[in-house]
Amino acid sequence: MSLRIGVLASQGDFEAHARVLASLGAEPAAVRVPAHLDSLDGLVIPGGESTTITKALARDGLDEAICGYAAAGGALLGTCAGMIVLDRSHLGLLDVDAERNAFGRQRHSFEHDLSIGGLGPEPLRAVFIRAPWVADRGPEVEVLAEYDGHPVVVRQGRTLACSFHPELTDDSRLHAFFMAIAGGDRKGEDATALSE
Repeated sequence: MSLRIGVLASQGDFEAHARVLASLGAEPAAVRVPAHLDSLDGLVIPGGESTTITKALARDGLDEAICGYAAAGGALLGTCAGMIVLDRSHLGLLDVDAERNAFGRQRHSFEHDLSIGGLGPEPLRAVFIRAPWVADRGPEVEVLAEYDGHPVVVRQGRTLACSFHPELTDDSRLHAFFMAIAGGDRKGEDATALSE
């Protein structure tokens, strides 16, 4: 039975995430209202503009609904602005402070090959666009990748976050890694390391 993975569709390139998830055998579902969270195995909060996303979540009642979903053991993936939305100052579902536009504005966008824990030996091409980084983190947050000494991929239990846009390349390993988390036991027992 395929996993049903929601993609927040308030703002951002949710369709690109949906295409990647479908290519991996998941059933993607657009999430626009709280009822759309029902029966999901995981939820992706994509990039975009964090302030706009946060306002949309409050407007649609999705902020409290997503917190409830996470409290019930739901798996979360935040990418770029999604990392900010999950942090201490916003939904509070990831024990980090994410610094907005940490690498600079749009014209400072770049790509870099990242070695990411759990994804095997081959680096993943990461596309950074107005990207944040983790400026501070709690003791339960595991750093899976850094760029220039700054954490850019982190995990806390069933919540995974990255500073870049994994949906913009042909490498689907980060989404597959998230699906492994989402497909695991909600108490935290999951098969998260992809084959080395």
